[in-house]
Amino acid sequence: MRKQRHYEMDMTNGPLLGKIIRFAVPLIFTGILQLLYNAADVIVVGRFAGPTALAAVSSTGSLTGLIINFFMGFSLGASVLVAQSYGAGDHKKISDAIHTSIVVSAICGVVVSVLGIAFGRPLLELMDSPADVIDQSALYITIIFAGSIFNLVFNFGAAILRAVGDTKRPMYYLILSGLVNVVLNLIFVVGFHMGVAGVALATVASQIMSCILVLLCLLRSHTVIRLELHKLKLNPQMAVRLLKIGLPAGLQSAMFSISNMLIQSSINSFGSTVMAGNGAAGNIEGFVYTAMNAIYTSCLTFTSQNVGARKPERVGRVMLLCQLCVMAAGLFMGGVVTIFARQLLGVYTTDPQVVQMGLVRISCIALPYFLCGMMDVMVGGLRGMGNSFVPMIVSIVGVCVFRVGWVYTIFAAHHTLETLYMSYPVSWTVTGLCHFVCFLFVKKKLTKRIQGELAMERG
Repeated sequence: MRKQRHYEMDMTNGPLLGKIIRFAVPLIFTGILQLLYNAADVIVVGRFAGPTALAAVSSTGSLTGLIINFFMGFSLGASVLVAQSYGAGDHKKISDAIHTSIVVSAICGVVVSVLGIAFGRPLLELMDSPADVIDQSALYITIIFAGSIFNLVFNFGAAILRAVGDTKRPMYYLILSGLVNVVLNLIFVVGFHMGVAGVALATVASQIMSCILVLLCLLRSHTVIRLELHKLKLNPQMAVRLLKIGLPAGLQSAMFSISNMLIQSSINSFGSTVMAGNGAAGNIEGFVYTAMNAIYTSCLTFTSQNVGARKPERVGRVMLLCQLCVMAAGLFMGGVVTIFARQLLGVYTTDPQVVQMGLVRISCIALPYFLCGMMDVMVGGLRGMGNSFVPMIVSIVGVCVFRVGWVYTIFAAHHTLETLYMSYPVSWTVTGLCHFVCFLFVKKKLTKRIQGELAMERG
């Protein structure tokens, strides 16, 4: 009992900075581990299954990301609902939120599987997947989508644990499942020569393991986050609240994927060398984003708990501290990437031209990347207060529509890589400022509502 509670965190009392750091650090390691495991998949299939297999796996990334990230937005809804109920100390609402979230995750997993299996190959054909690759791509994507339910249930379960301050156990589960993934990759691909099917099966097996671990954690818990099978049902009120928060987040992720696909098509117009350099630089920047995204999740969770505890004054302090943390993390890691860019790119390629093209992207994006983190932290604060629709609209217009407009105007007039890449920091700045105005408005409205409720209770 005491050991389980040790994993949980009261975010509504006491100093905030130390707790934010303790919450964020395991998330950073979790994100880095995911990137490393994904890299291991690519390395194994590229070295032992050949270039066609590598192309088959790589070419499915945007499609799987588009569909899975859309449904993954719902896990944010689960995190906010559980955290708000936990902050309020309402055990019944915590239970309703947990059981509804797990049911929703299973339903979403089935939907993703059916849609992915049914429309995977037709969508690959629409994306002009080459004839020598499409059969292997379709096989890979079918297996991955078939195991979607395990991926989604794990992420919802991990979101529940993070909502009460537990970021350590999801990290432990990912370490174990990731090691299983790497070992099975070697067994299936190197040992049994299963190619893309082996990589896909290894991924699904690791997802099954992480899903089982997180469910066992919830089932065996002796705290308020205990999962009880006989209580698994959809609570209509909770389901609606989950959709109100999770659906806009999912739509935003989907729109981001679409706008990134447009940017990628513009990058493709410069040829394969630029594509390779852009891909390598993008992978390196992923480590910077992972650190900042952990602070975004911290802001969302800390804000949610304090909203539930009806302490709006702490919401402002959470936002300020998270902004300082994300700025420091983004500038530090972006600076390291900028300084050691050539050496880091050399890990991915020995081609000097590819390295040079990667340097162009890093010089434009890495150092100002903290602006993206500051923008996301604003979104985390808004969603933590229960408002997910406003940041969705602002982000879609400020990032997606802005970048599309940039491609067809500024970039069309000045067809250079630097012009294209500058669309990122400019869109982060514009959108972040809009989110800041929205945050002030929503927080003022929230404070007024809570003060009114407290006044009525006292009267």
